[in-house]
Amino acid sequence: MAAPYDAIVIGGGHNGLVAAAYLARAGARTVVLEARHKAGGAATTDSPWPDAPEFKVTRLSYVMSLMPPTIIRDLRLASHGYKVYPMGPYYQAFPEGGSIRLYADDARRNHESVARWSKRDADAMPRWDAWLAGLADVLGPLLLTVPPRLGSRRPRDLAGTLRLAWRHRGLDVRTIADVTRLMTMSIADLLDDWFESPQVKGALAVNGVIGTWAGPFSPGTAYVMAHHSIGDVGDGHLGNWGFPEGGMGAVAAAIEAAARGFGAQIRLGARVARVLVEGGRAAGVTLDGGEEIRARTIVSTLHPRTAFLDQVGEEHLPADFVRDIRNWKTRSGVVKINLALAELPSFTADPGTELQEHHTGSVEMAPSVEFIERAFQDAREGRPALRPFSDGVIPTSFDRTLSPEGTHIMSLFTQWVPSDWNREPHAAELEAYADRMIGLYDEVAPNFKASVLHRDIVGPYQMEHEYGLIGGNIFHGELSLEQLFHMRPAPGYADYRTPVPGLYYGSSATHAGGGVCGIPGWQAARAAIADRKAGRRGRRA
Repeated sequence: MAAPYDAIVIGGGHNGLVAAAYLARAGARTVVLEARHKAGGAATTDSPWPDAPEFKVTRLSYVMSLMPPTIIRDLRLASHGYKVYPMGPYYQAFPEGGSIRLYADDARRNHESVARWSKRDADAMPRWDAWLAGLADVLGPLLLTVPPRLGSRRPRDLAGTLRLAWRHRGLDVRTIADVTRLMTMSIADLLDDWFESPQVKGALAVNGVIGTWAGPFSPGTAYVMAHHSIGDVGDGHLGNWGFPEGGMGAVAAAIEAAARGFGAQIRLGARVARVLVEGGRAAGVTLDGGEEIRARTIVSTLHPRTAFLDQVGEEHLPADFVRDIRNWKTRSGVVKINLALAELPSFTADPGTELQEHHTGSVEMAPSVEFIERAFQDAREGRPALRPFSDGVIPTSFDRTLSPEGTHIMSLFTQWVPSDWNREPHAAELEAYADRMIGLYDEVAPNFKASVLHRDIVGPYQMEHEYGLIGGNIFHGELSLEQLFHMRPAPGYADYRTPVPGLYYGSSATHAGGGVCGIPGWQAARAAIADRKAGRRGRRA
């Protein structure tokens, strides 16, 4: 009897939903198997306080960027409720007094804000923005490129390498040097080349360490900054982040509706135990309860250790691939703190609890590069940061669906705790860590601590055991130099295909992963559809 499905997608996070939508759109009978009670993965909107269900938080991921307009158009996401409010400026208030704002697209106001701290830095800012824009011209399209299989002499792989070289044939010596510097430098060293003010450098260093197990003085963090600063690929904006109406769960819900609209089925509470491999090819999956589901095409969007070592099994994989996945770095040290506030923070530097511009963007706790580095060194030395770094946002400055009138939600993406805190809950220590984090904001906004009505703390243990983010890493793997582009997730397997024919891979551990962008799921589906049309089931000899 013919299998009831043409394609199985393992994991109902946003990448899995994107993959399912494209597969179903291409005519494949598709089912998504999601272990949790709801789809969306880390793109989730929840009510974590049973006694205050009127408050909703974007529990893990918290802002949108990097999703290509191609995906938004193809899946008709706007018709399914996808709506994003562009964020306001980066804002940092300083304990010693004063504040700084950095704008994505207002050079005049940037100059005014930065000049309060350094006239030289204010004059340098337009050149910095132009330099980043030039790099975005190179890196933006690269995010949508399938990495070639470098080193392979197979004609198909050589052709891919040549196409990449031809596409970038116009790059000059200076641009290649700038990209090289970006890939290898620390964000601290890069900023030292451009700016002098500690206040300016602290604000600009934030994007270099988001979600990483690396401080601002660690090599490679300059690239992490660029990855977060590219913004919306294809629409001409650099570093344009935004709040989705209804929280990040609304983004997942829009993609889920699109997938269902194309005919995909989505099964919840369906945890995959094993991928069935028969005759060296993927043949289906077995669920935890023993149910078998068959299909000739499988797309996995789980963490690589779960997808390959746990579900496929080492016996079906090449030894060098197993070694690469075992060595895959997935540390984090991230703690997400979600707060319900009775009123907006009133900063000493910019007082008032009425909604003001500085409430509408990133409300940072990163007053200097040294402050951020000290937080990382605390965690490296085995203790939670005494003074944590935070990338904070107040989505209710635009989106009034998340809390009652007059109240607000604040999301704090904080770092760091020790990298092994994914092994135990550390509940009491996380409470103390959250106290310190709230205290830091209270130093610059004296009404802050008293305004907190409820708080929700999500540490690495919960991220791993509830959401499948091994190590608590939001990228399913660190964005370090040895884990980028053709190395992601393993050399020779960065084209969204795997060592098992018929099995494709589209998690954030692939190229362009990181952020709610949907690119890995899209690329994995494209690879599967292309092979299906060509009569192949994935190329792996």
